[in-house]
Amino acid sequence: MNALQRPSRWERSFWPLLSVATFVVLWHCAVWMSGTKVLPSPLEVARGFAELVRKKVLFHDIGDSLRRVAWGFSSAAIAGIPIGLALGWYPAANQVVNPVLQILRPISPIAWIPIAIVFFGVGDHAATSLIFLGAFFPIVVATIDGVSTVPPMYRRAAGNFGLGTHRMLIQVVLPAALPRIIAGLRLALGIAWLVVVAAEMVAVDSGLGYLVIDSRNSGKRYDLVVAAMLTIGLIGLVLDVLIRRLERLKAVSWSFRHDS
Repeated sequence: MNALQRPSRWERSFWPLLSVATFVVLWHCAVWMSGTKVLPSPLEVARGFAELVRKKVLFHDIGDSLRRVAWGFSSAAIAGIPIGLALGWYPAANQVVNPVLQILRPISPIAWIPIAIVFFGVGDHAATSLIFLGAFFPIVVATIDGVSTVPPMYRRAAGNFGLGTHRMLIQVVLPAALPRIIAGLRLALGIAWLVVVAAEMVAVDSGLGYLVIDSRNSGKRYDLVVAAMLTIGLIGLVLDVLIRRLERLKAVSWSFRHDS
């Protein structure tokens, strides 16, 4: 197949399925050959998954994790995009805020867990605040970068049509910056999903992160641990696929083609 040729429909399905099947076979062989009693086999994990579904534990924990991510991520997007637009539009303000932004941005959200528990206690608010912190900074930085790369001719053309600052930001700058903003949202959602799992291990008593640590502590049920881990990975994949579909929206696709 030519390197520039797009794969056919059957290839887009066949090769991923083949890679998953190969992984499962290698996993089974590794467990069988090593004789380990810690790492469960794929069949044991499947049975553990069925047990979680039968006891109505899995879907309850999935719902709690997704709810926390939805609140934290949406709050970060609602706050981060306007702040990024403002800082990108006013370089002087960005110059003032940027040092603080660059100091706080590299701090792992996990490092904020003790402070979040002190302020919010053990519960949803602590987990949601950590998700917010994890998603906020990538969104702000991506939005600032998107605004700063908008061609000056766009602004001059909008000014010639008499658009004010507010209308220019909404009708011209924001659409032109969408490729970078969506890239930031995609990165932020991945971080949010990582953070919620870590936060649920220490700050709440439900969710997929709690399921992992609880299965480990109560009876060393590693089949349930791995089942929860695979569920986390699969949901992360689904979330990434869903947010990438934003690129196909008519209002966004033009910006992506132009940005490329």
